[in-house]
Amino acid sequence: MFDTRRYLTLFHYARTPHILTDVLVIGGGIAGLRAALAAAEQASVILLHKEEILESNTRYAQGGIAVPTSDPDSVASHIQDTLTVACGIAHEPAVRFMVEQAASRVQELVDWGVVFDQKNGRLAYATEGAHSQPRVLHSQGDATGQELARVLVERVRSHPHIRIFDHCFAIDLLTIEGRCVGAVTFHRRYGHQLLWSRQTILASGGCGRVYRETTNPAVATGDGLAMAFRAGAQLQDMEMVQFHPTALYVAGASRALISEAVRGEGGLLVDQAGHRFMPEYHPAAELAPRDVVSRAIRQHLAKTRTNSVYLDVRHFPRGEFRQRFPTIAQMCSDFDLDVERDPIPVRPAAHYMIGGVSSDMQGRTTLPGLWAVGEVAATGVHGANRLASNSLLEGLVFGAEAGVAAAADSAVAIRPVAIESTATQISQARLDLPDLQNSLRSVMWRNVGVMRDSDRLSEMIGLARGWGSYLFNKVFDSPDGWETQNLLTLSFLIALSARQRCESRGVHFRSDMPEPNEAQWRIHVALQRTAEQFQIFNFPV
Repeated sequence: MFDTRRYLTLFHYARTPHILTDVLVIGGGIAGLRAALAAAEQASVILLHKEEILESNTRYAQGGIAVPTSDPDSVASHIQDTLTVACGIAHEPAVRFMVEQAASRVQELVDWGVVFDQKNGRLAYATEGAHSQPRVLHSQGDATGQELARVLVERVRSHPHIRIFDHCFAIDLLTIEGRCVGAVTFHRRYGHQLLWSRQTILASGGCGRVYRETTNPAVATGDGLAMAFRAGAQLQDMEMVQFHPTALYVAGASRALISEAVRGEGGLLVDQAGHRFMPEYHPAAELAPRDVVSRAIRQHLAKTRTNSVYLDVRHFPRGEFRQRFPTIAQMCSDFDLDVERDPIPVRPAAHYMIGGVSSDMQGRTTLPGLWAVGEVAATGVHGANRLASNSLLEGLVFGAEAGVAAAADSAVAIRPVAIESTATQISQARLDLPDLQNSLRSVMWRNVGVMRDSDRLSEMIGLARGWGSYLFNKVFDSPDGWETQNLLTLSFLIALSARQRCESRGVHFRSDMPEPNEAQWRIHVALQRTAEQFQIFNFPV
């Protein structure tokens, strides 16, 4: 059913309302907001978001935005750090372009009203894991994403050529004769609609909610990735899921992020006995790349037979942590943790989808009429591991590029044509969707998490096929059903890609093949579904 189901919902051309626009942007994070603003300079834009527009991964980003403008930093140094962390499969031209554009795009944010933290009257640049120089800008210590979203949303809301459709769920991309022409959507108030567009920009974010342990909000169910797959776009590097080493681990709390910047400022990882263990696993200790720290924590948890390690900031001068990281301090306080008295219990959690819809440096995908930017896209800038604080930069730079390019291509004729979905419901089984999602997330965490092996990956693929045999025989009429189908699709694709890559590289670690194989696997793993067949294949970097 993963190979054959084209549309998840039923619709008919003559019985469904139609809306036309030059450019349709799906997603309201930094990439989608910036793309909409760029496109609106030349074209009419609809910006669609499935919840309230501020509810995105961007809003919850505690970390900052990397920009190489402080002395003695340089563009070359930032590029090299990014390539080193990417473990040999980054697309160097895309990395170079992103970093070279960083200063001008960040200055643009400042001109629009974004307030970054300062020290002694100058921008304050912080150090984060695997950065060789202090180059990370923050806002309000640990609320960078919130500040960026505030300013960008204000500009989008005030732009005369942008219409915002929030609480509007994109179910599937519409395609006619191998071209994307918009999306079929479901609005909480108006029901099903067909949104026809000359160009469609996918900026729908990642899929952290496919895992039991994740720092992502509830909206991150990977809908855009699954839609693109069903429409026939090529996906790549889906095995590359980044796990953040330090998510708050308290019963009853969501796995909220404890920013990388905490370790950059001197936070130490200790075990239950108070022993600082990271120097035993990597020379850079707490500032090693995220994949290294995540695996070290997993190994140390197994070694000590405990459920969490601790981030210790008790050595900070009194009051300094609360001043530097007010959001994190308050979050800990909500669970009766005093950061000046108590170490913070943490463990790894799924954080960022490195793979995604294959796209070039302007966001073009393999499906004409479709563009992809931000976390949903795979431009190759992250390779096998993302350098901390490059994600907001990626969304900002490539969002602007895609918006300009898509608007320039929006002269193509658009005319609604007769189209319908005739998916039939075969299964009559009553499904407990929350239970299915919980089971899926748990088995994904166990089998396709920080550490993987062939047997567990095969088990996950088999489970996904089995669950899909009855989940995809049903036609749902609400977002919880479509999200469940999307999550199952992505579980299958991630596990399949992870089994295909027979080595360890970056965030993809296989305990049965623990070393990278440069001779055979300095390549990308790709997936694509067409009307005739489903393919998984490799192509060179």
